[in-house]
Amino acid sequence: MPTPKTPSILRWPVVFFGILYHLWFYILMVVSILALFPPLLWASRKVEDFPKFYRYARLWAAWILNGMGLFRKVTYAERIPWDRPYIIVANHSSEVDVMLCYRIVKSPMVFIGKAELAKIPLFGFFFRRSSILVDRNSLSSKRQVMDKAARRLKNGSGLCLYPEGGIPKDPKIVLAPFKAGAFKLAIESGTPILPITFANNRRHFPDFFKGGGPGLLRVHVHAPVSVEGMTLADQDTLSDHVYTLLLNQLKAFGRML
Repeated sequence: MPTPKTPSILRWPVVFFGILYHLWFYILMVVSILALFPPLLWASRKVEDFPKFYRYARLWAAWILNGMGLFRKVTYAERIPWDRPYIIVANHSSEVDVMLCYRIVKSPMVFIGKAELAKIPLFGFFFRRSSILVDRNSLSSKRQVMDKAARRLKNGSGLCLYPEGGIPKDPKIVLAPFKAGAFKLAIESGTPILPITFANNRRHFPDFFKGGGPGLLRVHVHAPVSVEGMTLADQDTLSDHVYTLLLNQLKAFGRML
């Protein structure tokens, strides 16, 4: 949801604390990866070892979130069976979205993320092993991503996509239009979609110079959306349905926050 405006007299203290908070995030990132380096390296050697890697990744995410004082209140539309893969579709508003997805989703999943993230020192080393990288400026890269994602689903791993295509630059945008990839993959593979709505991640961890701080992250996990019997002709209808689910939940969160 859009971040409330801060009176100008309080702006510099907010910015200063936000900078310190972001620096603490990066320190936690480095320390936690170094601490888990041996098991992460060992578990990222082979695709079949990915479930082991995922368990360590969930531990890493907990260290980051707890160390930042970001606690979670998660509500569920219904009990989620975690013995099967899903295509996770969530709104994207903050860098902590990734850690929060790791904590919420118990069945192993692979992120589809920007290739630039693999260039980040240390983090990028494991990001390449736990994610499918896409160069959004390359049509051939996008095609290869779809093929790799289909193979991952066939091998029993879920996927996590942010169908807005990135964090909207304008904080006034509640939910940007969805891209088609997640819904095409879901229909072609027969994998159910699990929509997740993040309420206030951007408020607690916005851009570097926009403030931020500890607090309670509110999340709603929707009921899985079956794609059984659907064809690619239903792709837009499926996308619109999931978009409406997330948008209505964001509006509900806005009334509660």
